[in-house]
Amino acid sequence: MQNKVHEECGVFGIYDREGKTDVAANAYYALYALQHRGQESCGIAVNDLGMITAHKDLGLVRDVFTRDHLAALGLGQMAIGHTRYSTTGGVSRANAQPLVVRHVKGQMALAHNGNLTNAAELRRQLELTGAIFHTTNDSEVISYIITRERLNTPSIERAIEQAMFQLEGAYSLVVMSPQKLIAVRDPFGFRPLCMGRMQSGQIVFASETCALDSIGATFVRDVEAGEIVVVGENGINSIRTHCKGKAHICVFEFVYFARPDSVIEGQSVHEARRQAGRFLAQEHPVEADVVVGVPDSGLDAALGYAEESGIPYGMGFVKNRYIARTFIQPEQGQREDSVRIKLNALGSVVKGKRVVMVDDSIVRGTTSARIVTLLREAGATQVHVRVSAPPFISPCYYGTDIDSKENLIACQMGKEEICRVIGADSLGYLSVDGVRRIAAGTNCDFCCGCFTGEYPAPVPQQMEKSKFEQKIKK
Repeated sequence: MQNKVHEECGVFGIYDREGKTDVAANAYYALYALQHRGQESCGIAVNDLGMITAHKDLGLVRDVFTRDHLAALGLGQMAIGHTRYSTTGGVSRANAQPLVVRHVKGQMALAHNGNLTNAAELRRQLELTGAIFHTTNDSEVISYIITRERLNTPSIERAIEQAMFQLEGAYSLVVMSPQKLIAVRDPFGFRPLCMGRMQSGQIVFASETCALDSIGATFVRDVEAGEIVVVGENGINSIRTHCKGKAHICVFEFVYFARPDSVIEGQSVHEARRQAGRFLAQEHPVEADVVVGVPDSGLDAALGYAEESGIPYGMGFVKNRYIARTFIQPEQGQREDSVRIKLNALGSVVKGKRVVMVDDSIVRGTTSARIVTLLREAGATQVHVRVSAPPFISPCYYGTDIDSKENLIACQMGKEEICRVIGADSLGYLSVDGVRRIAAGTNCDFCCGCFTGEYPAPVPQQMEKSKFEQKIKK
């Protein structure tokens, strides 16, 4: 568990029956737009006349793909892509996605965002029947279940439909067969997934609308919770066997994960964060001279805080844009020092002033302490920390890197002690009621389990969220 909450993954898919566009290039640009969701590995798989070719590796999109790599993938009629941060499974090239499976009825490629809560149990069952796994992620478990069902069903979409009866937890998928592109969202809709259309008629799916924008696609709609959307020669079809009602999307998508220019479930992420700042100012007012946000997701909330409070907004930090969002050194001391590499406080903005510093979350508290120190060293006379989310008190089981309670500072200390530890003059968190209201424009409910300990779906009783890899090695 690091000092900041990490993303899950980003998925993308494109179907071009007529072959009018370079599907690999479109996937490449879309993954660039989804890079913030995962920076450990990435990959693209292309379907050309039923043959699937893939390239994937550890690293950022710009490093993994060259012109030669994209040319080698070919043009094709379909492609899927993936950017990964490991919430289940370690950091290795084998765990990079998309996963490509070859079986007696053909080929399949799969990209997954989310986290299965029964992955260890399913993997154990599969291994007892002779299955051999090549990765330590739960996405391979999904691919095995679908493949097994495919042997007994007339189509890939019916195989997925049957597989969903066995899968528990969070999964937004794009699946590619020789003839079809399929988008799937779990019955609770924990993770976002949307559909778009390009001017030439190509159908695309992506984790966020910012990926649609990057390739000139127009947003059509969100894939509904529990829905299977099938795109093929017969057009677009929907299977709704598992649709149970409203989605319970992770509210932290609005607080931190998603890009501010994305729209999720009908709600602008940027506006949701501004609203979080407004509510924060109402709940935790303070006399101050300037409001600053911690880049990047704290900036919108800081703007909302300033608007509501009437305190001027200022750019308190300069961020090194050449450092990846998940830049983390291996040792704790190095991680703390890396704050200075990523951020620098602007003395001309904060010197001699009482500063309200708005951030999206506090995990361990070490990063917050370093940032407060940066402001004081730049001349701030007071630093009042405001957090646009409630305290983390429970693990996340649905694809977010919020681990066991011993790694969460709010489980070890009260607010006053946390305030002292990070060196702030005051500390205020957005309430649970407030965070539930930041995206009032959506037509869905929210999962706030990491803030409340109450989850919309059953969770493992004896397995901490990120211990899947350790459990399967026993």
